Amino acid sequence: MAGLKGTICEIVIIGNEILNGSIKDTNSGWLAARLHELGLSLRRITTVRDDVSEISRAIREAMRRGAKWIITSGGLGPTFDDITLEAVAKAVGRKLVVNQEAVKMLKERYERLYAQGVIKDAELTRARLKMAIMPKGATALRNNAGSAPGCLVKARGVNIVSLPGVPRELMDIFENEVKPRMEQEAKKLYRVRIWLDVKGVPESVYAQELEKIYRSLKRKVYLKSHPRGIIDGVSATRIELVSEELTKEKAEANLIKAEQMVRKMLEKLGAIEVSVER
Repeated sequence: MAGLKGTICEIVIIGNEILNGSIKDTNSGWLAARLHELGLSLRRITTVRDDVSEISRAIREAMRRGAKWIITSGGLGPTFDDITLEAVAKAVGRKLVVNQEAVKMLKERYERLYAQGVIKDAELTRARLKMAIMPKGATALRNNAGSAPGCLVKARGVNIVSLPGVPRELMDIFENEVKPRMEQEAKKLYRVRIWLDVKGVPESVYAQELEKIYRSLKRKVYLKSHPRGIIDGVSATRIELVSEELTKEKAEANLIKAEQMVRKMLEKLGAIEVSVER
């Protein structure tokens, strides 16, 4: 791209179950798509085990690389191996304390479950209160889809957001608690994207011409081809065009120009069909 930068983000996925293959990580892909839509710049996704030292190291390294938003997924529950917030506290050099706002959220949650007959009592047991122990100065993030509150820690100009690993809970907290804060605080890039479905011209035939277009546009539009194999006896590919700028108008103008150039190139090479998906 043209060197423009939105606010830099990193994602840290936490869990032995991810690394041993027993559970498939879908959270990183969903978060990556949302961050892209919001105009932020995701630079890295890291997966680590349920280990305090490894998690805290991953967070510190992301901070050193210049990330202003670090989002962790997993490890916020009531069990002994839910250690994410302990690792966050270690990474930023803070003590763990009982967060009273989180206690209030948990109390409301378990009283509601008790009233619905889901649980036999609403007592905030030691295991349940564990989910309210957060780094000092943290902001508890309401979880409308589950029990464990999310957590936001601001340290040295960096926002460290810890979300549950359960996808529906992660999505709920991100949409309702994290996204509004990002929209208010983060430097945003405007992104527009289209896909060109190409038939009749193999990727290897137009690869060099696509690179020439990319360079002639001074890298203002990201061009990426994706082979689809042979469909109905002809070569089929998709070309992704993504433009990002500081204004929506500039982004759209760049994309229109790029689309016209790519279409002209493909027609010259004998493409049977070029259709667009916006």
